[in-house]
Amino acid sequence: MSAHQPADQGFSSSRPTEPGSLVRVRYRKWDGTPHWVFDGYYLGSDEHGLWVGFRAGTRFSRPGARYRSTGAGVGFFGDVGWTPSLYRGHPEGMLSYSDLTTVPQWRRAPARFLAPRGRARFEVTAVDLDLDVIAFEAGTADPRGQYFIDDEDEFAEHSVRYGYPPSVVATVRADADALLAAVSAGEPPYDEATAKRWFAVLDGL
Repeated sequence: MSAHQPADQGFSSSRPTEPGSLVRVRYRKWDGTPHWVFDGYYLGSDEHGLWVGFRAGTRFSRPGARYRSTGAGVGFFGDVGWTPSLYRGHPEGMLSYSDLTTVPQWRRAPARFLAPRGRARFEVTAVDLDLDVIAFEAGTADPRGQYFIDDEDEFAEHSVRYGYPPSVVATVRADADALLAAVSAGEPPYDEATAKRWFAVLDGL
C-alpha cells in the first residue's frame, strides 16, 4: 500500500478527460516546502494511470533552481507511490526517472489558471519522498550501473528531519525495490512500446 500525502486543503477533486488539457505538476516535500513544478499536457489514461507529457523546452522550477528540458517526456500519475517520466532522445541516455512519492492527488485549478480556448487547467500534486529509480540505455557510462535507486542518503536524512512515520519509510523502501525490479525487467509501462504509444499522442497534439 503506497504512502498518502498529508491532508491538504485546496481545490475540489477533479481529473482531466480531454487530451491536450493543460496540467500543472506540482511536487512538495513532507513539511510542505515547495519542490519541482512544471506544466504538461494530459494525454489520456490506461490501467497504469493518467498520462501527462511535456515538450522540449518545458520550464522546470523549484526554489533556487530552474532549467528547461532538452527533450520531451511522458509519464503517468496512478494510484501508486511513484511518478515515472519516460524520455526520448535524452542527451545522457536516460530512459526513465521515477520519483518515489505519495499517491498523487488531482484537482481542478482555480479560474485564474484557466487555459486558452476554454480548456480547463488541472493540477496534480504529490509529496516527493526522496528515492528515485533511474534507468539508462545499455552501454551508458554511469558508475552506478544501468538501473539503480538514487538518493538513499537523502532519504535517510529526511526520514529523521521530517519525521517520516515508520510505515511510510517501510512502504517507500518496498515500493522502490519493487519498481527497480519492474524497470530492470522492462515490464509495461517501462517498455519501449508503451513509451512510443504515448509519445505519439504527445506529438499529435
